[in-house]
Amino acid sequence: MTKQEKATAYWKENIKYLFILLTIWFLVSYGAGILFKDALDTIKIGGFKLGFWFAQQGSMYVFVVLIFVYVRLMNKLDKKYGYGA
Repeated sequence: MTKQEKATAYWKENIKYLFILLTIWFLVSYGAGILFKDALDTIKIGGFKLGFWFAQQGSMYVFVVLIFVYVRLMNKLDKKYGYGA
């Protein structure tokens, strides 16, 4: 595999990971916080309705978790293509 082919394959996988993780974040923040809010409001966590919780806190927590997932995925990807230390 040439250097250019390796770089292209690396970026294709990187973009795939980004798309998947951002889709998850969108579904959690927009879907759970706005679209499915009424259905989620039937469930309570700590005295607060679940739809409200997702709109206020849940999407931020999911975003932080997705950052750590992305770091782990990128470390594996770097090692796979020989870019890691």
